[in-house]
Amino acid sequence: MASFRAFWNSPVGPKTTHFWGPVANWGFVAAGLADMNKPPEMISGNMTGAMCIYSALFMRFAWMVQPRNYLLLACHASNETVQLYQFSRWARAEGHLSAKKEEASSQ
Repeated sequence: MASFRAFWNSPVGPKTTHFWGPVANWGFVAAGLADMNKPPEMISGNMTGAMCIYSALFMRFAWMVQPRNYLLLACHASNETVQLYQFSRWARAEGHLSAKKEEASSQ
């Protein structure tokens, strides 16, 4: 019970935005995971790129803020991974990562 009370009253506990902000942000990760089954033609390259930048910036914020917010860091590291994967799917579908397209354009 003492450890629960310590967590409850901690500066990153459930009484603070240091806790509820990251909990809400896990929705981005869940949405990205759900989108993995959709065709890559439905992926927005602009939005996925923006999400990659957003998560990278907030990973740094989570590390620099005092007290360090490891829950937010884990959330955005997970989202960065999911979004980079989605971005690679989009780039392959658009032909940006295709060696065949490079060969065809150089001929």
